[in-house]
Amino acid sequence: MQSRFTAILIALTAAALFGATTPIAKALLGPMPPFMVAGLFYLGSGVGLGAILLGRRYWRSVGKGIGTRELAWLLGAIAFGGVAGPALLMLGLTSTPAATSSLLLNLEGVLTAAIAWIVFRENVDVSVFLGMAAIVAGGVVLAWEPGAQPGATHATTGAVLIALACLCWAIDNNLTRKISTADAMIIACAKGLAAGATNLGIALAMGAHLPAPHIVIGAMTTGFGGYGVSLVLFVIALRHLGTARTGAYFSVAPVFGVALSLAMWPQAPDAPFWIAAALMALGVWLHVRERHEHEHTHERLDHTHRHVHDEHHRHTHDFPYSGDEPHTHPHVHLPITHSHAHFPDIHHRHSHKRG
Repeated sequence: MQSRFTAILIALTAAALFGATTPIAKALLGPMPPFMVAGLFYLGSGVGLGAILLGRRYWRSVGKGIGTRELAWLLGAIAFGGVAGPALLMLGLTSTPAATSSLLLNLEGVLTAAIAWIVFRENVDVSVFLGMAAIVAGGVVLAWEPGAQPGATHATTGAVLIALACLCWAIDNNLTRKISTADAMIIACAKGLAAGATNLGIALAMGAHLPAPHIVIGAMTTGFGGYGVSLVLFVIALRHLGTARTGAYFSVAPVFGVALSLAMWPQAPDAPFWIAAALMALGVWLHVRERHEHEHTHERLDHTHRHVHDEHHRHTHDFPYSGDEPHTHPHVHLPITHSHAHFPDIHHRHSHKRG
């Protein structure tokens, strides 16, 4: 299975790529309608990953497609995260102060973890909970503007819309976990195309026009890295870390965005940046030091994903096998009871006895 530190690094890289989109967008795009910005970013993600998928007929496959049983989960994830979430966010941003918006976006990580823990029964211990709290606190410090006014009544509606967008993305994250054994690139491509078409369609319907070609290319390229590649890595991290932990690591994205912004427009970081960075570093450390170990039973499981022949993959092959690893094929996990440190990954989604 994936090394725990490799999986954590993958999640943090996803966060860094996503966080970098904000300052790059500020430098590239200028005054563009929010729906146009979102549409071009997501479309760049979907088109770029789609091009890679088409070219992969010449490469060795690194994952599996979406099966019939997984299609409903994918459609749900696209509906919540690729269509409803971005639309609600863009509508909310039009009437919500920037400081309020930044603070509210921290809800995504909280809601993602809450759904994972309460609905899908992912394991949580004190260290993980405190780590999540520290990361969220860092995001609040980073976004907080003491002098900002709370805004008029109409801003309340915008705040509700942003909160609903965060809820949609939290649902999306948990639904995506259900299909995380599938090819991450197919999942990210489908989401990008759906969200891109939706947001771009709304922008054009509202009277917006496509910007100059070099702006379109710049926006789509930014979206490919910050939304596309980032989401591919996020799905891979989901596969190995579970939803709540991956969501927590992804919540450090703002500090990467601010750090890049400071590099692009040099100035001395202020106190809130260092406080936020320290809180987020503490949160990541609390997660890294987690050691969840107990005797557990694996029920029979039949699935497909990229793997090596570790302690969870002791199977034979009904096809000529060259010995190459990692590789992808349908395989069966026979029931086994053992004890070792583990995350709530695709092989450890078991219940825990209370008391």
